[in-house]
Amino acid sequence: MADSSLPKTLNFNVGVLGHVDSGKTSLARALSSTASTAAFDKNPQSKERGITLDLGFSAFTVPLPEHLRQSCGDRLYDSLQFTLVDCPGHASLIRTIIGGAQIIDLMILVVDVVKGMQTQTAECLLIGQLTCSRMIVILNKTDMLPSDKKQAAIDKMTKRMHKTLENTRFKDCPIIAVAAKPGGPEAPDTDEPQGITELIDLLKAQAFLPRRDPSGSLLMAVDHCFSIRGQGTVITGTILQGSLSVNETVEIPALKVTRKVKSVQMFRKPVPSAMQGDRVGVCVTQFDPKLLERGVICTPGSLQTLYAAIISVQKIEYYRGALNSRAKFHITVGHETVMARISFFNRVLPGKENGECRPTSQEQSASSFSFDWEFHHLDEFLTGQAEGGRGEPQQWALLEFERPVTCPPLCLVIGSRLDSDIHGNTCRLAFHGKLLEGFEDKNYTETALPRLKISKDKEKEGSVERVTDDYTVIGRNLFKKETNLQLFVGLKVTLSTGETGSIEGGFGQSGKIKIRIPEGLKEETKQLLCSSSKKKGKGGAKNESSKSEETKLDAQPVTIHLNFKRYIYDPHKKMVQS
Repeated sequence: MADSSLPKTLNFNVGVLGHVDSGKTSLARALSSTASTAAFDKNPQSKERGITLDLGFSAFTVPLPEHLRQSCGDRLYDSLQFTLVDCPGHASLIRTIIGGAQIIDLMILVVDVVKGMQTQTAECLLIGQLTCSRMIVILNKTDMLPSDKKQAAIDKMTKRMHKTLENTRFKDCPIIAVAAKPGGPEAPDTDEPQGITELIDLLKAQAFLPRRDPSGSLLMAVDHCFSIRGQGTVITGTILQGSLSVNETVEIPALKVTRKVKSVQMFRKPVPSAMQGDRVGVCVTQFDPKLLERGVICTPGSLQTLYAAIISVQKIEYYRGALNSRAKFHITVGHETVMARISFFNRVLPGKENGECRPTSQEQSASSFSFDWEFHHLDEFLTGQAEGGRGEPQQWALLEFERPVTCPPLCLVIGSRLDSDIHGNTCRLAFHGKLLEGFEDKNYTETALPRLKISKDKEKEGSVERVTDDYTVIGRNLFKKETNLQLFVGLKVTLSTGETGSIEGGFGQSGKIKIRIPEGLKEETKQLLCSSSKKKGKGGAKNESSKSEETKLDAQPVTIHLNFKRYIYDPHKKMVQS
C-alpha cells in the first residue's frame, strides 16, 4: 500500500467547450504536456475533418498555487493537475457534451474572435450554466485579425461577450484573448501559440479546491476502453462519485456483469485508490473492451435501470418551441441519451382546486416530490409567473423512455430536440430538471403509476328536457347512448338557474338522465320549464298556449352542468368531485 503521507496531486477538471472549429482542440494541445489515452480524437472521421468527435482528455501539472495551499489544510497536495475535457462542438454531438459537462469544475468557453457567439456557443453556455459554477471565456484565433486593428477588435468582442453574459451566472467572468494555433490547423508548428502563459496563470488563479467526497457508491463515467496484452482490459474515465480501490468489485450495469479491479492508474502512475473527481485508468481481467466504449461503471447494484421516471422541470428560456404533454424529446440522463414521451403536471394545494395555487420553483425545492400529493394534468408546460409574480410555477413531468436507461438517483436531466435543424439558428435544449423517482418495473403502468394522483378536469353540459315533479327533472345531451350511466350515479350537477341536484340514474335507452333536486325547483325555474303536458287535451286555446310554452322552453333552455375530475392512472376510472 502506498504511503498516504506522500505529496499528492490535486485533480481539477476543466471543460473546453465551444462552437465547432473555434479551436478547442488546438487550445487543449497548446496547454497540455501529458496527453491521456482518450485525448485528441482517436476517431478517423475526426482526423479527416479536424474536429473532435468524442470527449478528448489531456492534462498538465503546475506547482500548487499559494491560495490553494491555504485552503487544502492538512491535505498534502504539492501540485495541481488540470485535466482538460475537450468537448465536441458539432451540434449533432451535443449529447456527448452533456455527458462531459457533468464532471467539470470550471468551464472554458472558446469563442472565435472573428465570428463571435454562434448557435452552438450559446448551447455550450447553457450546458455550462446547468452543470458548472465558474467559467473563463477565451477569444481564440487572434492571429486572424489584421495587426493594426487587433486590439480594437479584441476590445469590441470582449465588450460584446460581457453584454451576452450579463444575465447569466457567469456575469463578470474573466475574458482572455489567445492564438492557440497561429496560422490555423494546417500551419506548421513553428509559430509559438500566443497568450497561453497568461492563460495558465489565469487558470491557476481561478482554480479552487473542488468538493470531493469519497463516501457513497462508486459511479465512474467511462470514455474509453482498450486491452493491453498480458494485463487485461483498461477502462478509463472520471470518478463522478464515491471511490475505487484495487481488489474491489465493480459492476458494468449496461451489461449486468461484475469484474474485480486488478490495478488503478492516474495519468500513468499506479495508485492504490482514487476518489470523486479523479481521472483514472482501471484494469480488469476477462472483459472484451469492444463491449464498453462509453458508459458507466459502479458499485454493484447501486444504479437503477429505469423504464420511466418523474422529474422536476424548468424550461430553458431560449427554447422557442412548445413543451406539450405527449410530445417526444431526446432525454440526456446519466451518460445516456434516449427518446422519451413526456407528460407535464403541477401540484394542487389543499383547498385550491384546478391547479390554481402553485408554489414557485424557488418556494419548493427542485428535489421535493411525494406520491401523497394531489397533482393536476397540464396539456403543456406553464410559462410565465407564479402567483405573486415570483418565478415559474413548480412543475413536474413523467418521462416514459423508449428503451430502459441506467442512471444514478437525483441526477441531472436535460431534454432537447436534437432532430431540429443542426444549422438553424435556434436553441435545441428545451428543459432541464432532476430525476426524483424512477420506475424499474417493466410493468410500471400497472404497478407504479396508479400511486400517482394526477387528475384531469372534465366538464359536461346538457339541458333539461322536462320536469316530472317539483323535485325531479329529466336531462338530455349530457351522455351518449352507449355511456355506462352507473358510473355517474350520485354525482352533483348544477342548473343554469342556480339549483343543485344529483344524478339518480338513466331514463330510457337514449342516454337521458333523471336528476333529483333536494331543495326543489324555484318558482321562476318551474315557470321557465312549465310543462306543456298539463295543458294537453283542454281545448284549442290551451293547446295554442301550450305550443307557445314549448317555444319558450326551446328559446330559453335550462342547461345542466356536470364538473368532475378523473385520475389519469386510476385503473378503476373513478370520477371524483370536490
